[in-house]
Amino acid sequence: MPAELIPEHVAVVMDGNGRWANARGLPRTAGHEAGEAALLDVVAGAVEIGVKHISAYAFSTENWKRSPEEVKFLMGFNRDVIRRRRDEMNEWGVRVRWAGRRPRLWASVIKELEIAEELTRDNDVCTLTMCVNYGGRAEIADAARAIATEAAAGRLDPRKVTEKTVQKYLDEPDLPDVDLFWRSSGEQRTSNFMLWQAAYAELVFMDTPWPDVDRRSLWAAVEEYARRDRRYGGAVDRPGT
Repeated sequence: MPAELIPEHVAVVMDGNGRWANARGLPRTAGHEAGEAALLDVVAGAVEIGVKHISAYAFSTENWKRSPEEVKFLMGFNRDVIRRRRDEMNEWGVRVRWAGRRPRLWASVIKELEIAEELTRDNDVCTLTMCVNYGGRAEIADAARAIATEAAAGRLDPRKVTEKTVQKYLDEPDLPDVDLFWRSSGEQRTSNFMLWQAAYAELVFMDTPWPDVDRRSLWAAVEEYARRDRRYGGAVDRPGT
């Protein structure tokens, strides 16, 4: 596929772990465990075809509503996945970053994320942004709060606030806009993920549950993306077509 048809930034909603497990008579946590290999294979597939950014929705600000047992498992699981896989990511030239809120997030999870960030900070093959305790509305609200604080202190003229100003105060200001928003397991919604960055993203939904996803699934989503006509609000007359 021509390089110009490859999305620079793919946002991934890794959905269907619990349903995959329950369909097999297993606890929901077994689905999360099975999804680890899927994420690694997707990152490997991104490296192979030249995707520069993968943002993975690992734990949302709404996921705290789940049972205490599942929340506890997901906290420990995210921490351990990062610890287990950071050296592998580093060998592949993948930079690992974290987007999300600190409050409520386990200190041990933050520690592992920060270690991975430091270890891989100079890598430039691909960037994997782990979105842990992340929510699109929360990110925008936090940016608005920071902007209001700067304005109240006289360091920012509120009349000069632009989209570029808001971008500056997001979790990862230099993260490019999402080109391809990809969700597994059949649900067709964005679920509060990358709301600002995905304003003009192409949405691709697959029926495959996340534990059954691999790099070929990513490539299929990219092929669908490449067939789209991205106009960014513009339009061209094509009489007779």
